[in-house]
Amino acid sequence: MNVFTTDKIRNVVLLGHGGCGKTSLVEAMAFLAGATKRMGTVEAGNTLSDYDKEEIKRGFSIKTSHLPIIWGDYKLNILDTPGSPDFIGETEEALSVADAAIIVVSGKAGIESGTKRAWELCEKRKLPRMVFVTDMDIDKASFKAVVQELQNLYGKRIAPFHLPIRENEQFVGYVNVIQQKAKRWNNAGTVDKFDVPDYSQENLKICRDVLLEAVAETSEEFMDRYFNGDEFSEDEIRSAMRVGVCDGSIVPVLMGSNTLARGMYTLMADIVKYFPSPDKCKCAGINTVNNEVFEADYDFSKPKSAYVFKTIADPYIGKYSLIKVNSGVLKPDDVMFNYHRDTDEKIGKLFILNGGKPEDVTELHAGDIGALAKLAVTQTTDSLSTRKNPVTYLRAAISKPYTYKQYKAKKKGDEDKISQALSKMLAEDLTLKTVNDSDNGQTLLYGISGQQLEIVQSILAEKYKVDIELLKPRIAFKETIRKKVDTEYKYKKQSGGHGQYGHVKITMEPSYDESPYIFEQTVVGGAVPKNYFPAVEKGVAESVKSGPLAGYPVTGVKVVLYDGSYHTVDSSELAFKVATEQAFKQGFMDASPVLMEPIATLKVVASDEFTGDIMGDLNKRRGKVLGMNPLGDGNTEIVADIPYLELYEYDTRLYSMTRGSGVFSYEFARYEQAPADIEKREIEAAKQQQ
Repeated sequence: MNVFTTDKIRNVVLLGHGGCGKTSLVEAMAFLAGATKRMGTVEAGNTLSDYDKEEIKRGFSIKTSHLPIIWGDYKLNILDTPGSPDFIGETEEALSVADAAIIVVSGKAGIESGTKRAWELCEKRKLPRMVFVTDMDIDKASFKAVVQELQNLYGKRIAPFHLPIRENEQFVGYVNVIQQKAKRWNNAGTVDKFDVPDYSQENLKICRDVLLEAVAETSEEFMDRYFNGDEFSEDEIRSAMRVGVCDGSIVPVLMGSNTLARGMYTLMADIVKYFPSPDKCKCAGINTVNNEVFEADYDFSKPKSAYVFKTIADPYIGKYSLIKVNSGVLKPDDVMFNYHRDTDEKIGKLFILNGGKPEDVTELHAGDIGALAKLAVTQTTDSLSTRKNPVTYLRAAISKPYTYKQYKAKKKGDEDKISQALSKMLAEDLTLKTVNDSDNGQTLLYGISGQQLEIVQSILAEKYKVDIELLKPRIAFKETIRKKVDTEYKYKKQSGGHGQYGHVKITMEPSYDESPYIFEQTVVGGAVPKNYFPAVEKGVAESVKSGPLAGYPVTGVKVVLYDGSYHTVDSSELAFKVATEQAFKQGFMDASPVLMEPIATLKVVASDEFTGDIMGDLNKRRGKVLGMNPLGDGNTEIVADIPYLELYEYDTRLYSMTRGSGVFSYEFARYEQAPADIEKREIEAAKQQQ
């Protein structure tokens, strides 16, 4: 692939609701640019960006794909992201290196939860953006309805650049609002100019007025001219548009048909005209030698540095680290320093990933996006620089996973293979994590949603040839006691030769402490020799691992050894340990044992219209609403305490209640005594497992 200088590069992320047409849009763009001879479709499973087998099987994007599209003298680095919130980590990685965004909206479906989420992500990062309305070839598509709803949501910033023209229920052309000219597509793939139809004149005037008002607000001079009734030239409008788009005060709305490859020509032309090249963007890191700010600003003349925004660790195509060059010019065989790992990495060849196909490139200029193969230790969000100028960049904030399930190998002996496969998948997707819950004898897999975990299960089977079961996790209940008891146990065993003898007298009472146990001894007169005290404490330590009530860990118990007896020949550490375990078990069950359940403080953020449903559902889940915090953008944060037991599959329920717009997070708050019916159920389950 040819080398492109910084000013000829545009880094654009595609955002939008799942199924709105992002993947088919980039397919049409690639086709028009000559990157492919035939347009693929999601249904046929032959698109450039959805190349992964799991994506083909399911018919939607799971991972972010990089598609470099050459348009004239320019390189458009298009980042096609998943529309589902289940894969938000992929989107967040792409956003960390994008200089602008295209929010894709289906003209048929209109504004959806994913559209609003995309807008919020752009607002958070202050990204320049355009809106592209797809499906305009569909009869029920309404460009006008989309524009009106966008304006209702986001105000005067919304500036439609085009209007659709339909004839005999066919999408045949468009009106260019800036030029006030109509254009019709012809069989040669170009357009023929003609007079604006009468039925479009009213809408053209409305859109033109909105556009000119947006232009006027870009400067005081333009504002004065606007109020004086002066006309703006096309060049003045375009110049003002570029300023407004770059600072986010103007959001153009374009439209087209992905399946007919109509509207992409003007889209790509407008990407070049209105979106900033990297050298017009700011980028800064920290020089780790002097702790001063290193203003990289995508300057090719400054020392080399890059940011790793994504990792691909695929058994078929190998390991690639996707990077954005923040300064300098990278060349093959450069040696880069990874400050985070304190090691040098020889980068070897440079690549551009065209979907799933790597292509060699001779150099990568500042601002460009590429890939490095087989880096030894570098991970996603790491920074690469030179040893003379070691720089670290701010790591992208990736969403934390809160949904989890227990997983087990279906086939004994596959545990190591599963562990190795999962380590590769965790390197690829930072929203996944595994936890070894030794207290409850389970390994847990965390993700953004249940669907994401099911896809992990499917990928393990398809790519790595190992099968796992996903099971309902065992909740981390704990057992404790409510009153003080005095108990003893004498362990005596004779089987020829030396026997076993250990006798302990202990008191047990609530410690009201977060530690599993507190052990003390008040033995006098040598009833139990000092050398057996550690064995007694070891017996307590073993006992609290699995309580007598339902097999859960014990917490908050104070054990005092105050008396006992021993045999000069038969006593041993083992005997005293066993005696303690039996005394503990017996005493625990006499001390009014109870089951304690973990309580989480849950925060749910959703649109105001859904708060009633959410609160009603929380009440059904034994939740206690603590408060509601209006966020000022049509959303409300609901804070509630809720048992961990009731959070199982909450992601699915919240998605259903809020049409995919709600998000939640939680953290451990405390333990509370479990209700009698819950306690009874857990005790019965423990008996059945014995």
